[in-house]
Amino acid sequence: MNVDPEIQRQLLELADVDAELARIEHRRKKLPELDEIAAVEKNLRASRDALVAVQTSASDLDREVTRQEREIESVRAREDKDRSLMSSGSVSAKQLTDLEHELETLKRRQSALEDDLLELMERREAVATDEQRTGAEVDEAERKLADAQRRRDDALADLHTQQARKEDERTTLVAPLPADLLARYEKVRESKGRGAGLLRSRRCGSCQLELDRTTLSEIKNAAPDAVVTCDNCGAILVRTAESGL
Repeated sequence: MNVDPEIQRQLLELADVDAELARIEHRRKKLPELDEIAAVEKNLRASRDALVAVQTSASDLDREVTRQEREIESVRAREDKDRSLMSSGSVSAKQLTDLEHELETLKRRQSALEDDLLELMERREAVATDEQRTGAEVDEAERKLADAQRRRDDALADLHTQQARKEDERTTLVAPLPADLLARYEKVRESKGRGAGLLRSRRCGSCQLELDRTTLSEIKNAAPDAVVTCDNCGAILVRTAESGL
């Protein structure tokens, strides 16, 4: 294949643009914000799970406190009823003795229930503290996630702008290239990552490997417009005054 040397030299610009596009894509996949978001999301899920567990405990304790308060009220109501009977003067001596015994039992029962209620309320207060702390952790994780997502979106928008600019530049560079030359370039680029490189100091500008003397001699004797390639990586070797041939 023979192509005007000036056209061949445009491949170097194209290769640089493609290399920059590849770097942009790499940066897009390796944004530090992506790992940060994944870590924050993991922490957020853990914090939310912890908050649900604490809220469930709080709800259970609230129901237990309510049940305990109702039982205490029931005992008090029974005590009031017994005292009313005792003060009415309408009960026999035996009934009076029974009521006094029952009041003593109710008094002990109420005292035990109130002690249990106090313990429940102390536990509920501790859970409320945990709930407040865990809720704050959820809020902080959500704030960090929103911040990381904003920075990720800003970085992606910047990369998108760079990519669009380079793609426009690529379109301009590709337009004058012969189809067969471009096809060869693209084939090598897809398999090796870079389709063309400057031959300089006996080295291929694509793979950076040094060419042997025989290959260099063949390239030196080739026509100026001949399209030559690297034996190592297959990239199109572009010759300029820097090649030293």
